[in-house]
Amino acid sequence: MIHQPKKILVVCPYPEDTQAGQRLKYEQYFQRFRDEGFSIDVDSFINNRTWSVLYKEGYFFKKVLGLILGYLKRIKTIFKLHRYEIVYVFMWVTPIGPPAFERIYRTFAKKIIFDIEDNFIDTQLLPSNENRNFLLTFLMGNMKQIYLAKNADFVITSSQYLAEEAIKLNKRSNAMFISSSIDSDKFFPINKYSNDKKIVIGWTGTYSTKLHLNLLKDVFLRLAKKIDFTLRVIGNFNFDIQGVDVDYIEWSKKNEVRDLQGIDIGVYPLPEEKFVLGKSGLKAIQYMSFGLPIVATSIGTTNDIIQDDVNGILVQSDDEWVESLYKLATNPDLRKRLGQRARQDMLEKYSTKAIYNKYIKVLNKTLEI
Repeated sequence: MIHQPKKILVVCPYPEDTQAGQRLKYEQYFQRFRDEGFSIDVDSFINNRTWSVLYKEGYFFKKVLGLILGYLKRIKTIFKLHRYEIVYVFMWVTPIGPPAFERIYRTFAKKIIFDIEDNFIDTQLLPSNENRNFLLTFLMGNMKQIYLAKNADFVITSSQYLAEEAIKLNKRSNAMFISSSIDSDKFFPINKYSNDKKIVIGWTGTYSTKLHLNLLKDVFLRLAKKIDFTLRVIGNFNFDIQGVDVDYIEWSKKNEVRDLQGIDIGVYPLPEEKFVLGKSGLKAIQYMSFGLPIVATSIGTTNDIIQDDVNGILVQSDDEWVESLYKLATNPDLRKRLGQRARQDMLEKYSTKAIYNKYIKVLNKTLEI
């Protein structure tokens, strides 16, 4: 007997194989899902043309047109929701306004899995909810995540903290933390842990996390007075600091691995805000895959991923940032010890091989509901 594949529709913001939050979460498992008897269709809100200008200055009319086309596509999708056993919603169905489309999709979809990505988690999920701006909440669709978290058949979160909150919120109490993960065969270290060349301190991210990098401007300026180093920034925005040797590289999928392999120390700054408790720690895991020592703000999921002075260094103040970066930059043996342990921990806890079964468990459990 030939079994029909179990059909999944992935409803996501960005085109496939473009945005890190999608690529390094569920997207990299598509072929494995197919091997398990699932068929996968992807329905992104933003098309490739809009994606190419989304974070660039200007292009107002192209962005507005992309928004309109996205909504038209979501309307068209309504009429095919019934064909799928599972509709997998990543972040939201539409980006603006109340959860109208989310309600419609919930009505017509047989089963819904809702995957909450760290950069778009609604702070209303958190216990503290002071001074919310109603207009901003409406425009940015902050009610959408609440609705989906309550009404989805299963919720996947980007941190253990949020999994515990989602379990309380979800009508079925179905939620699980599934970490971002790395394909260790593609992301691998080549670092020699040597001071034979100029040390490269690196950060990778998008425009949405640029403010986090800006937290370290004074740190880098102070460090530049103590040692000669290069700051490599890999992103989709221009970045510079007067007085610091900045090597800005436009992110590209083709060169991503090579560009990250050229880093000696990875930095992961985060603000001291409750919103950060929902972040997945993806940057830290990326650095770990390359065997890099990490210096990171001691908050949220970072404290679960990094053990201070074991596989990285956790800091809070600017003084600690400067001291830790200086110590790592001038001590190759310390970089080697922390970096090699970081790679080992990534393989055991955050590689695709370690994480894959969690997704299969969620898919199968959702089918059984």
